[in-house]
Amino acid sequence: MTVHDEASTQEKARPASRVLIGSGLLAAAVLLAAMNLRPAVTSVGAVLDEMRETLGASATWAGALTTVPGLCFAFAGLTAPAVARRLGIGTAVGLSLALLAVGLVLRVLDGPLVVLGGTLIGTAGIALANVLIPVVVKESFATRIGLMTGLYTGALQAGGALGSALTPPLDSGLGGWRPGLGSWAVLAVAAFVLWLAAARTRPGPSTAGPNAAGARSLLRSPLAWIVTVFFGMQSCLAYIVMGWLPQVLMDAGVSRGDAGLLLGLVSLLGLPISLLVPPLAARSGSQSGWIVLLGVFGIAGVTGLMIAPGAAPLLWSILVGIGMAVFSLALTTIALRARSGPETAKLSAMAQGIGYLLAALGPFLFGLLHDLTGGWTVPFAMLLAVVVGQIVFGYFAGRPRYV
Repeated sequence: MTVHDEASTQEKARPASRVLIGSGLLAAAVLLAAMNLRPAVTSVGAVLDEMRETLGASATWAGALTTVPGLCFAFAGLTAPAVARRLGIGTAVGLSLALLAVGLVLRVLDGPLVVLGGTLIGTAGIALANVLIPVVVKESFATRIGLMTGLYTGALQAGGALGSALTPPLDSGLGGWRPGLGSWAVLAVAAFVLWLAAARTRPGPSTAGPNAAGARSLLRSPLAWIVTVFFGMQSCLAYIVMGWLPQVLMDAGVSRGDAGLLLGLVSLLGLPISLLVPPLAARSGSQSGWIVLLGVFGIAGVTGLMIAPGAAPLLWSILVGIGMAVFSLALTTIALRARSGPETAKLSAMAQGIGYLLAALGPFLFGLLHDLTGGWTVPFAMLLAVVVGQIVFGYFAGRPRYV
C-alpha cells in the first residue's frame, strides 16, 4: 500500500464532520445550559462569610475560592476545542454539564479543601461550556447569531441573578449554606437531561470535524490578543463584583438579604441589555460605540462604590449592572471577528482561556488590597483602572475586522 493510499484509508476511517441541528429544542437546551453557567459563582458571595465562619477559613481562603473559577475557566477553557474534536461538540457540552452537577454536589460535602476541589470540578465544566456554546451558536444558528447571542447572554445574566438572589432564602429555608449551595445541582441535572434530548447532529463542517485541528493558531494575531484582553478585563470586573460586592455593601451597613438582592439586580440588569444590544450591534459595522457607552456606566458605578458605597447602593448597583452587560458584546465580538466555526472555537478558547487567566487575578488582588489597607478605596481604584482598560481594548475589538 502506498503512502497516498494509506492516507486515503485513514481519511475514510475518520468520523464524518457533524454539526448540531439548530432546532427549537436545541435553542431551549442552549438557554437552560447558559442559566447554569453563573449560579455556581454568584451563589457564593451572599454566604461567603457564613462559609468562612463554619469552616474556620481565612480571608486568603476566601480570596482563593473566588479566584478558582477564573483560573479554571482559563486552563480548562483552553482544552475545549481539543475535547470537542475528540468527543464531538454535542457530547463535549453534555460532559461539561455533568461535571458541573458533580462539582456542585461535591463542594458542600466536607471542609475547606473539599469546597475548593468541588468548585474546581464544577467550574471546569463551566469552562468547557463557556467556550463551546458560542461555537454551537455560530454553527447551528448561523443566520441568527445576534439574536441567539443575546438570548444566550440574557440567560447567563438571569442565572447569575437567580444565584445571588435565591441563595440567601435557600440558605435560611434549607438550614444552612451547604444545602443552599448544593440545591443548584438540580438545575444542572435538568440542563444535562434536556441537552441529551436536543443534541441531534447532521453532516456539516464542525469544530469537532477532522479539519478543525488544522485551523491556524491565533497567537500571532494582534486582533485576537485585543479581543482576549478586552474579554479578560470585562471578566475581571464581573468576577470582582460577583465575589465581593455583597461584602462591600454589608460593610457599608446594607443587610445580608438586601446585599444579595442588589447583586442579583446587577446580574438581572444585563438581561434586557443582552436581549436588545447584541442583535443591533451585530447588524452594525462596528460594536465599538456600544462597548464604550456601557463602559462609561461601569466607571460611574465603580466610582460611587469607591467614594460612598452606603450613600446610594441601589444606584451604584444599577450603574455597575449596566456596565457589566458589556459581556454580551464580548461574546458577540468573538463570533463576529472570526470567519468560520473552527476559527470561532480557536478565538473563543484563546479569549476565554487567556482572558479568564488575566481575570482570575482580579478577585484575589481585590481581597489582598483590602487586607493590606483595611478599606475598600484602593481595591476600587484598581477596579477603575481595569474598567478604563476594558473600554480602550473594547473599542479596538469592536471594529469590523477578522482575525
